[in-house]
Amino acid sequence: MFGAARFFEIAQRILEYSQADQTEVLFLAGEEALTRFANSYIHQNVARSDAQVSIRAVVGQRVGVAATNDLSPASLQATVDQALAIARVHPDDPDFRSLPGPAPLPRVESWDPTTAECPPEARAREVGIVCRLAQEKGLRASGALSTRWGEIGVANSLGVRAHFPYTRAELNIVLMGESGSGYATAVAKELAALDTEALAREAIDKALRSANPVEIEPGEYEVVLEEYAVADLLSYMAYLGFSATALQEGRSFMRLGEQIVGPEVSIWDDGLDPQGLPMPFDFEGVPKQRVDLIEQGIARAVVYDSYTAGREPGRTSTGHALPAPNPFGPLPLNLFMAPGTTPRAELGRSIERGLWITRFHYVNAVHPLRAVLTGMTRDGTFWIEHGEITRPVKDLRFTQSVLEAFREVVAITRERRLLPGFFGGILVPAVHLRRFRFTGTTGD
Repeated sequence: MFGAARFFEIAQRILEYSQADQTEVLFLAGEEALTRFANSYIHQNVARSDAQVSIRAVVGQRVGVAATNDLSPASLQATVDQALAIARVHPDDPDFRSLPGPAPLPRVESWDPTTAECPPEARAREVGIVCRLAQEKGLRASGALSTRWGEIGVANSLGVRAHFPYTRAELNIVLMGESGSGYATAVAKELAALDTEALAREAIDKALRSANPVEIEPGEYEVVLEEYAVADLLSYMAYLGFSATALQEGRSFMRLGEQIVGPEVSIWDDGLDPQGLPMPFDFEGVPKQRVDLIEQGIARAVVYDSYTAGREPGRTSTGHALPAPNPFGPLPLNLFMAPGTTPRAELGRSIERGLWITRFHYVNAVHPLRAVLTGMTRDGTFWIEHGEITRPVKDLRFTQSVLEAFREVVAITRERRLLPGFFGGILVPAVHLRRFRFTGTTGD
C-alpha cells in the first residue's frame, strides 16, 4: 500500500507543478484478486493491481481532467500539463463555482489485514465448500469470490487532504440443476464475515426447489421480494432519481415534500454507518453526510456534489461526488432501507395466491419520472398459496413503477442483509407487496 504520507508527497509535487487556478489530485490504488469457478471447478485465479492519479485543472470556469498510472515525476508533470491544456480549450461552464475547500473528516474503519493479504489458497478453500456441497446434491456450481484492498486519496490547491484505506470481500454463487437454479451473494469488509456454507446452502435450497417450474399467466400478483430483489430496485431508484443532477434536470421522480411511497418506507444514504461499507469522504474529499432520501414515504432530499450544490444558492455538497469527469452527477453509494417488524420466517403468510421473487436481472428504465422499470425474475420464482410456497414457476417479465409498488407495502422484515452495490453496499430488508405487475414471460 502507498499510504497517506506517500500519497500526500505525490499530491504536493503535482500541486507545485500546476499552473491552473485550482487543481485537484485524486489517487486510486489497490489490488483485487478473484477466484472464479464453473461446473464446480475453479477455472480462473487472477490478481490485478494498479495505482492511478487523476488530475483536475480549473482555469476560470473551464475544467480539464487527465489521468495516468505512471507515477514518475516526468509523467506526473506531463499529466498536469495535459489537464491544463484540456481546460484551456474547454468552453466555460457557467454552473461551475469552485473546487471544495477543506473540512474536518470523520473517522471510520473499513480495513481488515487478513483480507488484504488473502492468498489464493484461502479463497480456494471457501470456493471448495460451495463446490463440494453442490456436487453432493447433483448441482453445478458457478460464481466468483473476490478479495481486494484499496486506498483513496484526495488533495487540492484549496487545502483538502484526505486518505482512506479499505478492504472488501464478495462472494457470488449461482447453482444450476437440470431445470432449476439458485443464487446467493454477500459482501463485507472482511472475508471472515462471509458465511460461505450458509450462502451455499441457501443457493442449493433454491436450485432444488425451483426444479420443474410451471408456467403461469402474466398479471398483477401479490408478491414477496427477497432482499436481492429489493436491492435491485433501490439501485435503480438511486440511479434514476436520488441525484441532484436528475432533480435539477427535471427527470427525477423525487417530488420533494410529497408522499411518493407508503409510510412504511424510509430510505437513506449514510457512508459513515459501520453496518454498511463505510467511507469518510467522497471523490472530492468532502466529508460524507447522512441524507434521508425518503422518510416515512415522503421525498425529503437528494444527494449533492460540489458542482450541483453550486447551482443552488446556499447549498453545500453532501459528500456524494463521483470521480471527475462525471456525466452522472452525485450518487448515493451507501444505501439503507428501514426494517419493519415482521420476522422473515413469517413473511408472506397472509398471501392467498401470489409470488415469491428471489431476484431480478436485465433491469432497464422505462419511465424515469414515474420510476417505471422492466426486467425479469431469476434463480427462484415460486407460487405462494395459503401463505406457503407450493411450487416453482417459470420466470416472468415485470413492468412496474417502483413508487407504485412501494405504495402497496403489507409487511417489511425486521432482519436486513448487506448486499453489493456500486462501490458501496446496500442494507435492505425483504418486503411483502400487495401488487406487482408482470407483463410477460421471459420468452416474450
